[in-house]
Amino acid sequence: MIDVIVLGAAAGGGFPQWNSAAPGCVAARTRQGAKARTQASLAVSADGKRWFILNASPDLRQQIIDTPALHHQGSLRGTPIQSVVLTCGEIDAITGLLTLREREPFTLMGSDSTLQQLVDNPIFGALDPEIVPRVPLILDEATSLMNKDGVPSGLLLTAFAVPGKAPLYAEAAGSRPDETLGLSITDGKKTLLFIPGCAHITPAIVERVAAADLVFFDGTLWRDDEMIRAGLSPKSGQRMGHVSVNDAGGPVECFTTCEKPHKVLIHINNSNPILFENSPERKEVERTGWTVAEDGMTFRLDTP
Repeated sequence: MIDVIVLGAAAGGGFPQWNSAAPGCVAARTRQGAKARTQASLAVSADGKRWFILNASPDLRQQIIDTPALHHQGSLRGTPIQSVVLTCGEIDAITGLLTLREREPFTLMGSDSTLQQLVDNPIFGALDPEIVPRVPLILDEATSLMNKDGVPSGLLLTAFAVPGKAPLYAEAAGSRPDETLGLSITDGKKTLLFIPGCAHITPAIVERVAAADLVFFDGTLWRDDEMIRAGLSPKSGQRMGHVSVNDAGGPVECFTTCEKPHKVLIHINNSNPILFENSPERKEVERTGWTVAEDGMTFRLDTP
């Protein structure tokens, strides 16, 4: 069994973004046709009691408060969070680690590049490595997700590189092959994929998606130039390291023949019209078999 909770579904800045009066953010703020969302993160469990967090968004504290499954029971202090697994070093994937600095043991997992970015920023020293050990992920190698008591959780994690780029704050150093990861989690029978950032969909990614049972995929933008057209930013999706949902080579086109998995769009930017519940774009992605992620959504992969 694999239980999944969507802790957050939005891209960096959340929805609504704090400084935005764009139509989508106004709609979310006034609850008129669009639901607010915190920044993207998942919680995954094999037993519904012990949880593994995929990306630590800046909203993690509120996400924990809003998710009873992540509340501690019993002793004075503790947490059901066993590990945090990072797909990249982007600000919206790592900042929530600072919420977890209260001398609480858990394991922190990420690529060599991402863990080095944490080392290079002294503020993350607040997570004492003697209490929160940092475990490098070996790409394309299955590893058991371990509970804090040293007992295997029953889930196997495989991290794999996907096309992407270095975080904006680290671009001067250039991008490395392990800068952006996808995560595959399986209980041996069912498989979850988490790919919240992807600049280009390769045949290998299509093959992984086709074989999975549940897929969370990069839904940042509807079209590559939408932020430019809206006057929100000079950056395209490609400049930010994200393939766009409805463009040629995007997930709607590339995964159209992947009929096995339940397909979910996550890491959705506040400019993306699929956030409007009755928009033509929302209706189109749903018509093609996609779910638009919302905070608090739950999924269960049962094994016969």
